[in-house]
Amino acid sequence: MSEALPTADAPPPIEVAAGLVFRDRKLLISRRRAQDHLGGLWEFPGGKREREETFEQCLRRELHEELGVHVEVGALLESITHDYPGKRVLLRFFRCRLAAGEPEPRPLGCAAVAWVGLADLARYDFPAADARLLERVRNDAGLWVD
Repeated sequence: MSEALPTADAPPPIEVAAGLVFRDRKLLISRRRAQDHLGGLWEFPGGKREREETFEQCLRRELHEELGVHVEVGALLESITHDYPGKRVLLRFFRCRLAAGEPEPRPLGCAAVAWVGLADLARYDFPAADARLLERVRNDAGLWVD
């Protein structure tokens, strides 16, 4: 799906950076708080980009705020534009790793965190915007190798 440009009657997309953090063949996911948009669903941790930030800076800030960890941001894995009722989001997903010596991620700005293996990933409900990336994650065993 290509990134669509906003039309005169449509607002620009909400820009979001999200991280795929792998460790020991497990993937870090977080659960949205019940009161948030798409509350209760699981997601790849991240958040909205502020105007002065790059997507990579946004991701480092968001994972520190939400999970209390510092990460090294790696390669861009996927860029997806998705339309929800009343809003469009542009999601950029980056491969990340926890910085050396970081504590376990904890749910500071989310409801829960979990490390999940490939076999268990299908048991978690994710937002519709993540469908294409989830398919890639399920079918690319190379992503799961640290």
